[in-house]
Amino acid sequence: MDTTKPLAGITVLDLTNVLAGPFCCHQLAHLGADVIKVEAPGRGDLARQLGADQGLNEKLMGVSFMAQNAGKRSVTLNLKDPRGKEILKKLVANADVVVENFRPGVMDRLELGYDVLSKVNPALIYCAISGFGQTGPMKKLPAYDQIVQGLSGIMTITGEEDRETYRVGYPVADTIGGLTAAYAITAAIAGRAMGSNEGKGSFIDISMLESVIATMGWVVSNFLIAGKQPTANGNDNFTSSPSGTFRTQDGKINIAANKQEQFEAVCDVLDLPDLKVDPRFVTRTERLSHRRELSDLLEDALVTRTTDHWVSEFNAVGVPAGAVLTVPQVLSLPQIADRGMLADFTDVPGAERDIRILRTGIKMNGDAPSVDAPPPVLGQDNETILAALGMSAEEVATLKAEGVL
Repeated sequence: MDTTKPLAGITVLDLTNVLAGPFCCHQLAHLGADVIKVEAPGRGDLARQLGADQGLNEKLMGVSFMAQNAGKRSVTLNLKDPRGKEILKKLVANADVVVENFRPGVMDRLELGYDVLSKVNPALIYCAISGFGQTGPMKKLPAYDQIVQGLSGIMTITGEEDRETYRVGYPVADTIGGLTAAYAITAAIAGRAMGSNEGKGSFIDISMLESVIATMGWVVSNFLIAGKQPTANGNDNFTSSPSGTFRTQDGKINIAANKQEQFEAVCDVLDLPDLKVDPRFVTRTERLSHRRELSDLLEDALVTRTTDHWVSEFNAVGVPAGAVLTVPQVLSLPQIADRGMLADFTDVPGAERDIRILRTGIKMNGDAPSVDAPPPVLGQDNETILAALGMSAEEVATLKAEGVL
């Protein structure tokens, strides 16, 4: 048995678009699930038209789509057509999981909501991902990553204090929402297998807003428990100093001297022994109160040597330190290559070129879970999937001609 495929034998119907839902199902596919992506005929997932390569967008194989859809199969269904609905129900009857990220109420209006599909398959695990959840006064509001970032408070604690707010530089709310959904689904699968829900299915309601807030425990708890209003601290760690980003001779370095002995080691490495007994810096509290003065003094020394030099020196004495890298620099690290984080696919159909994409951040028994197939061309598995439902080639051709597929 392939121990990197714990979800082998699990079938997931992926009715999602763009990022949060597809990213959730991306995790499940890498863990061995058979993920069938159900897409609208003719256009498919909107992400097929998104990304930095316009040529790929025009081929409906956009970079944004390929980033989180490797290993999935694609079937096209018009869910507004009664025949499309019936085909989906047949797929549901043999599936374990349905994932959708429509606005609340859309699936019910299509007569394909949980109440309907759970009658088709009482053991079905149904996961609905939305901006604000299936209940509450905000449930029907449109939600994109940036909207959720703003509403969650992230943008007020990112960037420098008293300056403009900043969004996190990638779709963090979508991604966290997708990860939250993935672990909720795997928990439901495990619970069903262990009999904790008597073989019944579950309805999982994932709110992107709540998923993001749940990851903000430190800053939220400082307010809830200690009454401290969270603030933007730039590249500084709000709990410690010196802990943040500093200039060097050729770039920037992150230093995390969170303990007293680490602060003293920093002073020794930089040959600044007087700072250890300076009244402004002798305690953690004093260092936080005089963060700017301390940072300026440290940077005067740091700018005399390269980032690589200081990283080596600090780590050698137990002070966590690392360079501030660009994305290309990160991807070229031997650490990333050696651990199987990147996957290569040759001459990908639809794209007509080789592509390289990310796997997950998971290792199981020392191996990186992976998928065997590249991202699918729109509807490439229609015949295979529908044949498994007992439909003939003639029936499939008719449905395609009439816009159901």
